[in-house]
Amino acid sequence: MEATGNISWGVTATALVLLMTPGVAFFYGGLVKAKSVVSMMMMSFGAIGLVAVLWILFGSSMASVTSPTQFAGDPFADFGLASLASGKGSNVALLTVGYGATFAIITVALISGAIADRAKFGPWLIFVGVFATVGYFPIAAWVWGGGWIMHLGAMLFGADSGIEFIDYAGGTAVHINAGAAAFALALVLGKRIGFQKGIQKPHNVPLTLLGAALLWFGWFGFNAGAQWTTKGMDGVGLITINTFGAAAAGILGWILVERIRGGKATSIGAASGAVAGLVAITPACANLTPGWALLLGALTGAVCALAVELKFRLGFDDSLDVVGLHLVGGFIGTIYLGFFATGQGLFTGGDIRLLVVQVLASGGVLIYSFVVALAIGLAIEKTIGFRVTSEDEIAGVDLVVHGEEGYALTS
Repeated sequence: MEATGNISWGVTATALVLLMTPGVAFFYGGLVKAKSVVSMMMMSFGAIGLVAVLWILFGSSMASVTSPTQFAGDPFADFGLASLASGKGSNVALLTVGYGATFAIITVALISGAIADRAKFGPWLIFVGVFATVGYFPIAAWVWGGGWIMHLGAMLFGADSGIEFIDYAGGTAVHINAGAAAFALALVLGKRIGFQKGIQKPHNVPLTLLGAALLWFGWFGFNAGAQWTTKGMDGVGLITINTFGAAAAGILGWILVERIRGGKATSIGAASGAVAGLVAITPACANLTPGWALLLGALTGAVCALAVELKFRLGFDDSLDVVGLHLVGGFIGTIYLGFFATGQGLFTGGDIRLLVVQVLASGGVLIYSFVVALAIGLAIEKTIGFRVTSEDEIAGVDLVVHGEEGYALTS
């Protein structure tokens, strides 16, 4: 029987991770135009509603496989959790399902930042449902549910090699997945009207900082939460200090780059740096000593501060830098383990084999997620349309799509 304290932490961690999606809504909401804030936040809340329902109906069944060669689990194996709810150990099993749902939700919600200010809500929900089903649920099975990524080390180097892919809390399944899909949707919807460097300013900086604070708060459930389902609470101290430290170092790395490049360290930069550090430490939180975690956070904060400028050079409009933060940050954190994972990294007692596994798994998720999101996005755009009209974009999507205003000020 699971210890009562562990179950209590499982409930708390589930609530913390669920809170992260409203945190994303605030973070993104402050960055967009004042006349798009309702639309931006509704994309996150819409993801909560739809993905949670799909996960309970069939997503949790799809996220577990019995063989590394399986693409995904049978969605009808326990449709609606009818068997699990009445089976032996259902108390812990259902809590584990609930915890997993929060990861699925935030992964899809993160994608919305790439298409801010110009997406229709109905088509977005269609994308959410289809991408969760053929994008997130199978990838979760590959990484954590017994799939090919989970067994990649054994397949490449033998079962007795001891080489196992490391992604403790979602560098691939969450962040690379979301970042690659965001890149695809940014290409499908195209650039915002007037897209150029410096023209799009955050309309509410405090709202974005509130979102970053909620994300940082919830991230302790994101990273340390799974401890109750795996090894009890033995590793929670290391995971907690690494999560804390990497985010703090990420702030310093980002604002240092800002200071050198532009002469000013901004609050949006500090918030973004914290998120970059959190993204990078997500896969690595249980497998680095604190010093290596600090270096990872600082490095990722600096690199992501540079990476978010690439959209202007390459000409794609990733509105809120999902690619620059989550794809780049998730990739750095996952690959970093190949060099510095405790006792296994190339420079910490291991050899190149773990690095090979980390790179192949990251690349596989990136390519799959991009292709799937591109296909879904193009299908929606070519049939019912994904992007609002130019007139509606200029007028503001809040009133056009939702009939609401974020700030209905009266004299």
